[in-house]
Order: sequence, then structure tokens, then C-alpha cells
Amino acid sequence: PALRRLSHYLLAHYQKGTRPVRDWRTTTNVAIDLMVYAILSVDEKNQVLTTYIWYRQHWTDEFLRWDPAGFDNLTQISLPMESIWVPDILINEFVDVGKSPHVPYVYVSHHGEVQNLKPIQVMTACSLDIYNFPFDVQNCSLTFTSWLHHIRDINLSLWRQPELVKFDRSVFMNQGEWELLYVLSHFQEFSVKSSDNYAEMKFYVVIRRRPLFYTVSLLLPSIFLMVMDIVGFYLPPNSGERVSFKITLLLGYSVFLIIVSDTLPATAVGTPLIGIYFVVCMALLVISLTETILIVRLVHKQDLQPHVPEWVKHLLLERATVLLCIRDGKKFSQSRTQSSDISRQAENNDSTAKLTPYGFEDPRECGAVGGTRPALAFASWAEGSAALQGVLRETTAIRQFLEKREEFRDVAREWLQVGYVLDVLLFRAYLVAVLAYSITLGTLWSVWRDA
Repeated sequence: PALRRLSHYLLAHYQKGTRPVRDWRTTTNVAIDLMVYAILSVDEKNQVLTTYIWYRQHWTDEFLRWDPAGFDNLTQISLPMESIWVPDILINEFVDVGKSPHVPYVYVSHHGEVQNLKPIQVMTACSLDIYNFPFDVQNCSLTFTSWLHHIRDINLSLWRQPELVKFDRSVFMNQGEWELLYVLSHFQEFSVKSSDNYAEMKFYVVIRRRPLFYTVSLLLPSIFLMVMDIVGFYLPPNSGERVSFKITLLLGYSVFLIIVSDTLPATAVGTPLIGIYFVVCMALLVISLTETILIVRLVHKQDLQPHVPEWVKHLLLERATVLLCIRDGKKFSQSRTQSSDISRQAENNDSTAKLTPYGFEDPRECGAVGGTRPALAFASWAEGSAALQGVLRETTAIRQFLEKREEFRDVAREWLQVGYVLDVLLFRAYLVAVLAYSITLGTLWSVWRDA
């Protein structure tokens, strides 16, 4: 048969140990091509990328030529790879032997052109940048070069045009976590310690992570918890419910971070921005809880609580209410006026407490009224004055107690007003900080996603 006769003709005196050129000055040009079939895994911790590629080589073997007319017009034959010379082209970034299927044959045409097509599972070292996770784009290189032969013996070139290689996704399986953006190719020469130059062909595999899963499982729960923290400011500050609510949110966020800690990529050189985002959110929750504790402590009613200082009243109850556009600012000023009236009334009551047992402060009034009464009635009333004086003392003590309690209530009311205004001020400052932080992160991630 023609195939057997041709195979015997080509391999009978073939020497696979030497480069297949008749003149040693002739350079063997090896054209290579690459198509990405799948992205198998991206190990951020070990900085390893595992891909499955379709790799093709093409070179000319001057000792594998024949005349098709002598072999039944046979122009192409497959020969065992172990029987012919194969260039020693390797990938510099190899870190482990992949599970690649063994293809034992190569195609040879009657002009001596050899085509070596084979799939390879490539495990290569790659500098992975996870700072933009989950909107990160990775650029990993696959460098093909001859490990031994310099450029005068083996030169490399690209089989297809760079534009065709760049946007070729015809065989890519794009249903995983990563999507292939493009494959760039670049040829260059390099030398080691001023020795002979070597040729190398670099393929830059640019991939992008699909962020939908991480957005739903990581970002949205965190955003919901932060929104609930902001809504919690609408609880009354003088009740203890806000403190318990904020503590529950903080504990829930801590449990959430423990759950998602295994999902976040980890490297020894840096932390992703989403990790910093979680830490800042935790810090904001702690600040919110601290603010709530401060306000609750401020408005808590205490009998020994002093009066609100005048400068605090001026800053918070007058200036801050106008600055924050609080509708109850007039009520605050009216309550201040009422409290001052109450204090003046208390002073008047103190002066009234100095009245005589007969209810008059001026002895002349007492005499004038007494002059109109009969002397006998006055004498009989004076006999019971001792019991009446005791009743008056008890009544005066009750009145002073009620006035003191009313004064304590006024003090507590003033601190409550101060607490409300301060709570609104701190809430708006907290809201501005959260919005600024959210807008900054959203802008950064949108820029990285569209880049």
C-alpha cells in the first residue's frame, strides 16, 4: 500500500537526533498558534492559572519530502511523533505537568511541512491581582520558547494574524466563572548573561471574572444590613430599643463576615478592596452603636443631672436647629422660655413660702384684717394655731417637693431636647459618610468593570 511504502521511504534512513536541515546555517522556522478552550481554575493563594488550550506547531523538515506521483498521488501522511525530530519548545511559566491527552502522530505534507496539533492542560504561574475582586481582570502570559536552541537554529513566528488570534473565541467554553476577553501575541528576542539570543513568543490571556454571584452573595447582604442600620436611627433615642437593635445588627454582621471569609480570595501580598469594604462597614456599625450609647446616656433621666449649660443651649437648640432645618426648633426655644418662667415662678414660690402662718407677709395686713374680726374669735383661733402651723409646714414641704420634682423634669426635658438635636446632627453626619463611601466604591468598581 502507498501509505506503508511512503512511511518506509521516509523513515528508513531518517535521523531524528539532528535538526532536519541540509545546510546547518539554515534556520528552522517554527510557527505556533494557540486557542483557549477553557479556564479551569484560578488559584489566587498560590498564584496559579490552569487553562486548557489547543496548541499547534508548524515547521519544515527537509528530509520528509517526496514526489506524490510515485506514491499514488499521496500528498499527506501521519507519522509517529517519536520517529521524527520535534522542536524543544516549552512554556516558561509551567509549574506542574498537566493532565494532557497524548497525541502520538503528526501530519507531514509532501513539501516537508510538519503540523503538530495537540491539546494541553497548562498549569502556569501568574501574577494575579485581586484588589478589584469581584470585578477583577487578570492578564496571564504563556511564553513559548526553545529551551536549548538559540535564534540562529530555531526561530519562532505566529501561525495566524494577530487580529485573528486576539478575538478567536470559537472553541472557548464560556459558561464558567471566567470569561475570555482576548488573547494578545508578542514576539521578542532575549539573551541570558550576554549569551546568544533566543526567540520567544508570548501569548497574553486576558480574562475577566463574572461578578454576579459575588454581588448577590457578598455585596447585597452587606448593603441590606447597612440600610437597616441607617433605618435604626429613626427609633426614639430615649428608649433602649435602639441599643439592642444596633447590637443585634453588629452581631449579625460579624456572623456574616465569618460565613463569607472562605469565599474571599486570599494572597500574601495584598487584600482585596471588598475586604476593606467589609472592615469599614463593621467600623461604621461600631461608630453607630457608640453614637447611640452616647445619646441614650445623654437623654437618660437622672435626679442629680445638672442644668444644660448655656453655650450648649445656644449651639444646639438655636444654631443647630436652624442649620439642620429642624421643624421643632421653635418648640425648643419656647420650652427654654417656659423653663425660665418656671424657674422664676419657683423663686416666687420660695418667697411665698416665707409667709406668716396667717397667709400674709405684711404684719399690717394681718393687723388690718385682724381689726375687723372680733377679739374673741381671734383668741380662739390662736389656740389652734399650733396644729395649723404643723399642717402648714407639711403643706410647704409637699409644695417644695413638687417644685423640686418639676425642676428635675425641666432639666431632663432640656437634656432630651439636646439629645434629639445632637442625634439628628450625628445621624446626618453618619449618613453623609456612608453615602460618600458608597459613591466612591461604586465609582471605582464601575470604572474597573467597564475598563
